Amino acid sequence: MGRKSKDKVKEKKAKHKAQLAQISAAQAKVNAANALDDPLSPFTAFQRYYRNGLEIDVTCCKVTSVNEETMDWVFNLTKRNMETLYESSEWGWRDKDKKEELNEEAAWYLMCKDKDGKDCAFVHFRFDLEEECEVLYLYEVQMEKEVRRKGLGRFLVTVMSLMAKKYELQKVVCTVFQHNHDSMAFFKEKCRFEVDETSPDAMVDLDEPICYQILSKRISPAVVPLKPLQPQANAATANS
Repeated sequence: MGRKSKDKVKEKKAKHKAQLAQISAAQAKVNAANALDDPLSPFTAFQRYYRNGLEIDVTCCKVTSVNEETMDWVFNLTKRNMETLYESSEWGWRDKDKKEELNEEAAWYLMCKDKDGKDCAFVHFRFDLEEECEVLYLYEVQMEKEVRRKGLGRFLVTVMSLMAKKYELQKVVCTVFQHNHDSMAFFKEKCRFEVDETSPDAMVDLDEPICYQILSKRISPAVVPLKPLQPQANAATANS
């Protein structure tokens, strides 16, 4: 084997070693986030949303801490809001599959209760690796009709971005149906998400359109000081 060939082998091994180290570091961050008791606890100012006529308390917990009655509500709300969209796609809707996804051991939830203690919205998210990148993945952001278009959705996505920054994850990611125009506008225009590099339509030229896009918001590593939110004054940054 000539010198050039040996150098190429060494270079290849070095790149492989660096890649493994990067994956290991990313997995360590994901593991650390998943080991937390309450990822929302550092953000006391974001545990309440008092604006636009809403008085919402927000808590965070693992799926294993959510009682059966609440999980039934989570599934039923998701079905009411999403079944038609699923049926209009190539995926279709199956109760069993969605229940399994919502109850997956890795699932985390932001749970929102109104002033009467009634469940009114939730976020299903996970700390995970996607394409060797540590991410906070948004699976669901679902709200009852009476709390929509009052800024709560953007507030909850802001909380997700703050968590991702706090726990040193690279980005917040979500999958959105192309024909779900309201959600597309919400994430792209109001939350400033972009088409992720892992989205099928971003990676290859497709002969036929796909029914979804993968969107993401990259998180800056710089720590930005948080401005506490005051009830009724500046508890959120949007009116969506």
